[in-house]
Amino acid sequence: MDRLISCKFNMDAACVELKFASGSMIAIDTIAVENEVADNMYQRSELDYLIYNDPVAYAELILNGNPEAYLKTVTEYKSLY
Repeated sequence: MDRLISCKFNMDAACVELKFASGSMIAIDTIAVENEVADNMYQRSELDYLIYNDPVAYAELILNGNPEAYLKTVTEYKSLY
């Protein structure tokens, strides 16, 4: 890929937007990703943390990683019953 110039969360569109030196742009629909990948509120919370605090890591995870495996590793769901 081309050199990344900027990566930020666009709250109006609910997308993480990546802009490259070539002028191309990628927009990741965060709501669609959460609906497909997250099984519970803890996993959604972890994705939200990345979106707001480290959008580059979020984009890397979604585009190049395995988000399901990552979420199962970093979140632990404990039922109240």
